[in-house]
Amino acid sequence: MNKTELISAVAEKSGLSKADAKKAVDAFVDAVTEELKAGGKVALLGFGTFSVSEKAARTGINPRTKETIEIAARKVAKFKPGAELSEAIM
Repeated sequence: MNKTELISAVAEKSGLSKADAKKAVDAFVDAVTEELKAGGKVALLGFGTFSVSEKAARTGINPRTKETIEIAARKVAKFKPGAELSEAIM
């Protein structure tokens, strides 16, 4: 499912117009993004938790040249599904 399909599904399930559903989806994405940028986390009871994890710097190997390279430390977004979501997809 891509973003357009998600907007259509939200509009259909909520009775909103597609324009209003797009605003709702965009607002959700923006709110989660802002919270993660600030270093926080977003927990949706029964659905899951969005958080930021830090990956340490490490040494890797370029598969083409077999040279060792340094991979810089970075932050990555993580999602941990909640119990209800995990049970629903089993």
